[in-house]
Amino acid sequence: MSSDGNETIGLHSLSPAPGSRKPRKRVGRGHGSGMGKTSGRGHKGAGSRSGAKDRARFEGGQTPLQARMRKLRGPNKKTSMPFERFRTETQPVNLDDLAERFESGAEVTLEAMKAKGLGTRNGVPVKVLGRGALTAPLTIHAHRFSASARAAIEAAGGTVVVVED
Repeated sequence: MSSDGNETIGLHSLSPAPGSRKPRKRVGRGHGSGMGKTSGRGHKGAGSRSGAKDRARFEGGQTPLQARMRKLRGPNKKTSMPFERFRTETQPVNLDDLAERFESGAEVTLEAMKAKGLGTRNGVPVKVLGRGALTAPLTIHAHRFSASARAAIEAAGGTVVVVED
């Protein structure tokens, strides 16, 4: 306690929330415990013996996960195992986002986009997509462009610069 009567809070006064910590179950400690005699293992059978194996990944007879998954072979297909490994990933930036954030004639680099809150994920290529209208001519630097975005940028008098990584 501090001088004004309030309890000070610190590492010495921390404790788990009530009911969050339970004592471990002690099996084989007599009938009255509810876990005596067979200790929850039942009678006879492999599961009652010492050294019984409860196989990891066994799902009680239900078809296990590894058997339920599709089996597609080959390293070079989008759908082959392991799934999604070879899928290309880009982060989208749409023309309407660029139109509302940049003035006419602006140089739109990857750094400028990031400063305006577009294409913020590091190491993920930026792809400009054609949603929305672009009226101002902009010079846009990005890793990829959709065909509609490229056409709209050039129609507005802007230029497309593909950034190589």
